[in-house]
Amino acid sequence: MNDSSPPPLRIALSGLATLALIIGIGRFAFTPVLPMMQSDWGLTLAQGGWLATANYIGYLVGGLAAMRSPLRPRIAIRIGLLTIMICTVAMAFSQGFAAWLVLRAVPGFASAWVMVYASAWVLEKLAEADRADLGGAVYAGVGIGIVVAGLTCLAILALGRNSDTAWIALGVAAFIIVAFVWQVLGDDMMSAGPEARTKGTARRVPEFWRLVLCYGALGLGYIIPATFLPVMAKQIVSGPIWFGWVWPVFGAAAALSTLVAAHLGRCVSKPTIWIRSNLIMAAGVLVPIAFPNVIGMAISALCVGGTFMVITMVGLQEARSIAGPQARTLMGAMTAAFGIGQIVGPGLVSSFLHLPNGFSYGLVASAVPLVIASYSLSSHRGNRLDAAAAVTK
Repeated sequence: MNDSSPPPLRIALSGLATLALIIGIGRFAFTPVLPMMQSDWGLTLAQGGWLATANYIGYLVGGLAAMRSPLRPRIAIRIGLLTIMICTVAMAFSQGFAAWLVLRAVPGFASAWVMVYASAWVLEKLAEADRADLGGAVYAGVGIGIVVAGLTCLAILALGRNSDTAWIALGVAAFIIVAFVWQVLGDDMMSAGPEARTKGTARRVPEFWRLVLCYGALGLGYIIPATFLPVMAKQIVSGPIWFGWVWPVFGAAAALSTLVAAHLGRCVSKPTIWIRSNLIMAAGVLVPIAFPNVIGMAISALCVGGTFMVITMVGLQEARSIAGPQARTLMGAMTAAFGIGQIVGPGLVSSFLHLPNGFSYGLVASAVPLVIASYSLSSHRGNRLDAAAAVTK
């Protein structure tokens, strides 16, 4: 590790804070705010689906852009963080569906952009310092961000305030995070890194497309419950405070799960963790169909929240392990595939809403790709070492 690099713990904390902002707030804060916007502005569920889709389209484009971007990590991450912070606050001062579409699409782009850049940089620096074990703490940031967003919205509800207040409060939280991370983006990030010199060769990495497609299955697999669980809970529980707790539970499960998975990674392979997490998530996605009540919502939140960041973490760690210096290109392709899955998900919900029990069809459609990806990963698990060996030759 370079002498100019920040200490490993500080790098991990900055990664945690970055993911808390770009995913927990920049992307998923919309989930607990959506029921509030429905009450304040008469936003329909179908419109909520389109706003979510706008964010996911931005995420897809951001992942593709990060694959070929010539920007240095420090500049790219700072631009993305500022963009998300500004758009979060702007949601409170804009009115109209068209404006909301733009303000959801732009943070989606910035989230994927920063996710790829920050993951590549943080994982590289931790590996150089022989502290890869801190990866679990880094990816716990997403769950922590979700908890912060969920508890903020619960507090706003308890105070009887509206969705505009929630967006302002989340913008303040974003500002605090940006101020902290800004200090860690030091001079050592001025180097573009070896991936910038070899970024055109990543598609020759063995297992490239398998990782891309299996990671894309996660995008479709988790997005319907992740986006609409609070809305589903609202239809079952009349009290806003009670259904509002679904999202913080989801986030807490996401935060704790990455720490547990990082510990398990010392004795269980990453593909095995990925496979088991896929199957647990698939089961959690289907639980509300069999148990359409508060208990079913809680189990679903735990299963989906407790696995989606584990899969994200081990997937990106596998990308770095297999692709080496071409990791940013592979991560960008995986993120783009993830974005495609997310775009399809809300559209499925919207298309099923006119049918009786329309949500159930959407949940089944979410679970199927997870099972298929598990089978694919299981049947080709032995190729992982061969792939890694081929890259290092």
